[in-house]
Amino acid sequence: MEREQLEQLLGGGDETSLAALSALRARASHVVWDGTTPSNSLATVYGRRLRHTLRRNIETSGLARAVQRLDLHGRPVQLGQIRTADGSWVFMLFLDEDGSTLVACTGVRQTQPVPPQPDTC
Repeated sequence: MEREQLEQLLGGGDETSLAALSALRARASHVVWDGTTPSNSLATVYGRRLRHTLRRNIETSGLARAVQRLDLHGRPVQLGQIRTADGSWVFMLFLDEDGSTLVACTGVRQTQPVPPQPDTC
């Protein structure tokens, strides 16, 4: 998916989506993977991550809301990722099946910043 398409999808969102948009505009790396995953399975996985991050006091953005939205969505989603240029944050994007709508977005601060990856798109 092109950077401009992602910018449009993130533009009308919540605080987390706007943070991901800001990172994208600051030349963060991004990828949207082919294929879909059932949203209820992702709600379970990210629900576990929410509990883990709360126990470990790891800073997140929009994780509880993403779990709720995935659980309610009820249809498969495409996965995407935005990694800030300095590697301090990773945002996960959950798009509807055809990639035309943002279902949810969450971010997690990386305790050990990951080196930037080359832009794959």
